[in-house]
Amino acid sequence: MSPKRLVVCGGNGFLGSRICKAATSRGWTVISISRSGEPVWSSVTSSTSPPSWSSRVHWHKGDILKPTSYKKELKGADAVIHSMGILLEADYKGVLQGRESIGAGLRRAFSGQKGGSVINPLERGEREEEELQPKEEDGQLTYELMNRDSAITLAQEAQFQQVPIFAYVSAAAGAPMLPKRYISTKREAESTIASALPKLRSIFIRPGFLYDSSRSFTMPIAFAGSLGNMVNSLVGGRLTPWVGAAVEKPLKADLVAEAIVEAIEDQEIKGVVDTGRIEDLANRAWRRGML
Repeated sequence: MSPKRLVVCGGNGFLGSRICKAATSRGWTVISISRSGEPVWSSVTSSTSPPSWSSRVHWHKGDILKPTSYKKELKGADAVIHSMGILLEADYKGVLQGRESIGAGLRRAFSGQKGGSVINPLERGEREEEELQPKEEDGQLTYELMNRDSAITLAQEAQFQQVPIFAYVSAAAGAPMLPKRYISTKREAESTIASALPKLRSIFIRPGFLYDSSRSFTMPIAFAGSLGNMVNSLVGGRLTPWVGAAVEKPLKADLVAEAIVEAIEDQEIKGVVDTGRIEDLANRAWRRGML
């Protein structure tokens, strides 16, 4: 049987690069799509040098908002992964540059709704000239555009190219320090992809906070999250509606990457994959590697 062909949009990121690593360890053909191509390795690993497995990945430069820049890479793929989005919007830049007051910046950041793409992704059809243009007047990359519309568009392009599997890296929940739109746009992406693109075996990965020792700042956050998760378990999960992902069990980024690749391999996996299931899939992948 020929090796699988996997396309990872956001493959040069913290999680995306680890997905590429996990897939290459299985002998898969891996294509990463991102605006910059190959990662700045010091930003995703503890070394400035490329790891040995990176030579087995094709680091393609493409813009997730411009399907013409990546759609050729989807041809013949067995699976496509959307592993890119934004945790914080760019409102803080206007504040720092003096173009907007702190109060105005906060109101804008936590507003109930912002624009996504000028066009509805599902109304694009297969017109090659259609790109995702920000609806916000200043061109801001919003949750609606990056977390929702770019994912729907990529899934649509995957279906156009008859790719059978689409995986979307979502999130377990929101958090008190984040606007509600962070998680609501991810849920909107999941719902739209599942209902409007039925030919795909869609997998929605919902991890909590991701950590790794190569990013030292993530370790104390993960420790605090683990304590919160233990307390939440003791009170029967009653804290979840109030603090969301802050009490979700933190997961090592490599573990989540292995679980995503295992989910793609397992034809029975479809729909939402939560923290417990992520751990189960990663354990299965680990046992497979020991054989």
